[in-house]
Amino acid sequence: MTLPGYQFQSSLYRSERSIVERGLLNGRRVIVKRLNRQYPLPLDLADYQQEYDILQHIESDWVIKGYGLEARKHSLILVLEDMGDQSLHHLYRKQALPLEQFLEIAIAITQGLGHIHGADVIHKDINPANIVFNPDTRRLCLIDFGFSSRIQQETAPLQPANTLEGTLAYLSPEQTGRVNRLIDYRADIYSLGATFYELLTGRLPFATTDPMALVHSHLAKMPPSLTELRPDVPDFLAAMVTKMMAKGAEDRYQSAWGIQADLERLQLSSQIAGPIAQDDYPFQFRLPQTLYGREPELSQLLASFEASCRPGGTRLVLVTGYSGIGKSSLVRELYRPIVEAQGYFATGKFDQLQRVVPYAALIKAFSGLLRQLLGESATQLDRLRSDLLTAVGNNGQVLIDVIPDLALVIGAQPAVPTLAPAEAQNRFSNIFQRFVRVFARGDHPLVLFLDDLQWADTASLKLLQPLLGDPRTEALLVIGAYRSNEVSDTHPLLRTLATLRQENVSPTTLNLSPLGLTHIQQLLADTLFRDVPAVEPLAQLVLKKTGGNPFFVNEFLKTLEAEKLIRFDLSQRQWQWDLAQIQAQDITDNVVVLMTNKFKKMSAAVQQLLCTAACIGASFDVEILSL
Repeated sequence: MTLPGYQFQSSLYRSERSIVERGLLNGRRVIVKRLNRQYPLPLDLADYQQEYDILQHIESDWVIKGYGLEARKHSLILVLEDMGDQSLHHLYRKQALPLEQFLEIAIAITQGLGHIHGADVIHKDINPANIVFNPDTRRLCLIDFGFSSRIQQETAPLQPANTLEGTLAYLSPEQTGRVNRLIDYRADIYSLGATFYELLTGRLPFATTDPMALVHSHLAKMPPSLTELRPDVPDFLAAMVTKMMAKGAEDRYQSAWGIQADLERLQLSSQIAGPIAQDDYPFQFRLPQTLYGREPELSQLLASFEASCRPGGTRLVLVTGYSGIGKSSLVRELYRPIVEAQGYFATGKFDQLQRVVPYAALIKAFSGLLRQLLGESATQLDRLRSDLLTAVGNNGQVLIDVIPDLALVIGAQPAVPTLAPAEAQNRFSNIFQRFVRVFARGDHPLVLFLDDLQWADTASLKLLQPLLGDPRTEALLVIGAYRSNEVSDTHPLLRTLATLRQENVSPTTLNLSPLGLTHIQQLLADTLFRDVPAVEPLAQLVLKKTGGNPFFVNEFLKTLEAEKLIRFDLSQRQWQWDLAQIQAQDITDNVVVLMTNKFKKMSAAVQQLLCTAACIGASFDVEILSL
């Protein structure tokens, strides 16, 4: 590496992506982080730029300083502060810290995390390896913002467990991409709880090293009791760590400052008998990600999934309702039980402007599933390849022509004879059924979710008939969602459903209706941390404005907060609002107008980006958009 004035001293870390070194730059002790590729990918360069920008954005003595970002040839070099320290992972690996020392370190970590969250940054990789401590100076810093984000909420993509962002042993449930929850700053609080657990016990919360077993543990298990592993840990501290590692973000501490307050109380006296989190306040506005008023429908959906896991259990569920009513949110509640059953989830969405593309949603669904599976271990991938080749025989090219990503798994396939249209369709249908059987087995059921069926092409609808009627498919649940107000009696979808019923395939239909007053009251009580009677007048106004449509309700509440009509009062330590002031505002009761007004408030550059993104499709990623 050529960096003028730099003298190498020692190597600290090396991976396929990055090299981290300690050295001197013009006589100043520094840590140098650089990319381990001669020609880095644009995404790598963007990540380094983002990490440096985030470090410049955070003002904290408990966060490592970024001295500079140097461009060298095709790459970037990140120059960081050197505290002359080591990570907690190296200093105290497999050691249970004395309580006094733990509290000193824990309070410093929490102060740093409070400053990170105060700067609207989510770290996303809190663990002992990313916390450095100098035992001589007693200074502590949080490091490695490579996965960090300045987006207040984001969705974790569904991908193989061993390729998830962050360190799997400390990952929050929402970061696994396998729960119906967005990632926000409270993901860091779960990871901090796992870190505290390790510092107090000398062991990880979940001992397994198998990636999917770890994911399942984060989703569904609690670690062994802290007080059983270490009886001298106060019950108050054990309760704190349990709350920090709660599966739902709403059940955790709502701020790092609340954790710090409790730790400081413990520092004064370890014999605290009172309740925890008395000084914990939700200073950031976050709408709960709980489903309200959907208990009957969710129960039916779970029952259908359980039935599909039994032999010969192919099932069809239809979820209907107006746009924004929460059809997709309901279906995503299956993520957790699918993981517990070691199953697969494939999802595709029909597009209003791509109806001329046959099988569009099925292609998206199975392409996404195959790309997930490409990240599995070599042994699992070899087994999948063998099963698929057995299933498709010499006709693999028939599927590759429709689902090109299949070639990434089974390789190039021989050409197939050209047939007349009807025979070619029958051949494709037969091979596709065999292909689906590979995934839909008793030991790993398949859930296939097809959204926006009101825009489905005729070829896709016809393909569903033999798929659902195939007696050799072991464990398949097909879920179709559509807007009931856009499907007339003559719509091809209803004709397909009538044909299926004649073939003894009877769907379970879940018709979602708007939220009622009691549901909105509970949502507001959970959002604003107030009791139900206190929010009832506001709930009545929200219901009147939105008609109980969940999407509209959420967007309306976000607008109230953005306009400071709902605000957190630090002196009162609670959320406040003035109903008369809200009623006096000219806030539309039309969701399209509301969203249009939001777009108009964005800069011209952002509006243009959104136009470009919309041309890509219903979903897009930043990498494609940047191209």
